Amino acid sequence: QVQVVESGGGLVQPGGSLRLSCAASGIIFTITTMAWYRQAPGKQRELVAAITGGGKVNYSDSVKGRFTISRDNAKNTVYLQMNSLKPEDTAVYYCNVDFLNKQYWGQGTQVTVSS
Repeated sequence: QVQVVESGGGLVQPGGSLRLSCAASGIIFTITTMAWYRQAPGKQRELVAAITGGGKVNYSDSVKGRFTISRDNAKNTVYLQMNSLKPEDTAVYYCNVDFLNKQYWGQGTQVTVSS
């Protein structure tokens, strides 16, 4: 059974930082592509960043240079370091697991950027 659990969201002021974590179980982590998506109120869910099992990364243009995705294979965990946060980064952030051509999602964690 695949389980995906996010943590680390919260309220932060503009310009601040947060780190999200996502722990996955029930998969072979080292061959799994992990990704972060987000969904703001009234908007579609969008890809924020992704990292393959081999460590190749890609980012949406809106977060390039501010967010960093990384993984710790020993802990079956992927991270999203978010710096220079803006109000438009406010959203529910979801961890996505792409394992053997099946998609699995976490429950989401709220990130609010506001003064």
